[in-house]
Amino acid sequence: MDKSVMYKIFSDPVHGFISIPKGPILRLIDHPWFQRLRRIRQLGLGYLVFPGAEHSRFSHALGAMGVMQRVLQSLQEKDTTITYGEYESTLMAILLHDIGHGPFSHTLETNIIRDFNHEMMTLKLMERLNTEMDGALDMAIEIFTDQYPKHFLHQLVSSQLDIDRLDYLKRDSNYTGVYEGSIGIDRLIKTMRVHKGNIVIEQKGIYAVENYIIARRLMYMQVYLHKTVLSADKLMHAIFRRVRHLIAEGESLHQPSPSLRYFLESYPSAKNELSDTLIKHYTMIDDDDVLLSIKYWQFEKDPILQDLCRRFLNRHLPRTTFLKQKPTAAYKEKMKQKTTRFLEDCGLPSNDDALSYYLHFDQNYSEAYKYQQESIWILNDEGVAVEFSKAADTKNIIALTEPVVKHYVVHPKECDG
Repeated sequence: MDKSVMYKIFSDPVHGFISIPKGPILRLIDHPWFQRLRRIRQLGLGYLVFPGAEHSRFSHALGAMGVMQRVLQSLQEKDTTITYGEYESTLMAILLHDIGHGPFSHTLETNIIRDFNHEMMTLKLMERLNTEMDGALDMAIEIFTDQYPKHFLHQLVSSQLDIDRLDYLKRDSNYTGVYEGSIGIDRLIKTMRVHKGNIVIEQKGIYAVENYIIARRLMYMQVYLHKTVLSADKLMHAIFRRVRHLIAEGESLHQPSPSLRYFLESYPSAKNELSDTLIKHYTMIDDDDVLLSIKYWQFEKDPILQDLCRRFLNRHLPRTTFLKQKPTAAYKEKMKQKTTRFLEDCGLPSNDDALSYYLHFDQNYSEAYKYQQESIWILNDEGVAVEFSKAADTKNIIALTEPVVKHYVVHPKECDG
């Protein structure tokens, strides 16, 4: 840290005071694209399940940057050479790592742009900010894309044990009240070091890593893939699909924000290039655009859109039923018949097209620790780095390396049984 740099203080409920260096970093925080993250919920539709989960991508990004400051300072104390330029650029990389998120974070990621993920937009926005700031983000982009010679700086931004995860696990656990997801950040930070150009954890931090992996598994099961979150996601996807269908049919719907309407009418693809027009409209939309539109769409004449919107607004969500195995054709047919009867009883259309908005078969996939892609390394007492699952003395860690696949069906609650 450069002692000659002036700082602005932010008070964070998870990590305490965070010191923001004045200059390029504060300029990024003040940019409209970053301020937009205040209006995007970190957990998407998780607030419909956990009343306290109203925190934003903005607070997560600031929190991650605060944790990154502590990590870099700790590494410097352990004789790792980090210049102020590298320090500042790594902070910018973690600060901007989520700037490409759209409304409700992951919920609508592929429902407004085809062939898309938010990392694509993040990099594009970083490049444009770099142009605006006369190359101030050159090194930050190299770190973000793993093009910078010091690979460990990229690992801190994106890896199996990165700063993004350290913040969101602690933050999401705090705001949902799911304290099984809480992790020992302080011990992880103090036991991190650089060994042969890579981030490793000292032997005395092995149990903090074990807690981190178990906490991540529990948060996926209890929060990120919670059955009611899955059902709320499917309901919102159905609303957007219905709106796109009606617009394509020439229906005159309530005018949402011009930028949201652009995506509903054109449903662009990101396969070739993120155009200037797409980026302009994307950086104008957030959760508020979606919620306001759904409030008006509940009064449209189309009965299916009316019903879907009212169910969302009044939290009359469908039910998610987890299945022990992949659903059979017979089970699918049974659920189809039940849902058809439900729609008929409600006076709604009950053809196959209508049915597709109310009945969904899907599966979720989670891995707490993907050791085959990029491992967590433990530096043992002999100074040798050992892959974590081999260094741990508990068999449950091996089990946590196995992916978990769960089949499920989302259906109206009236179709239970």
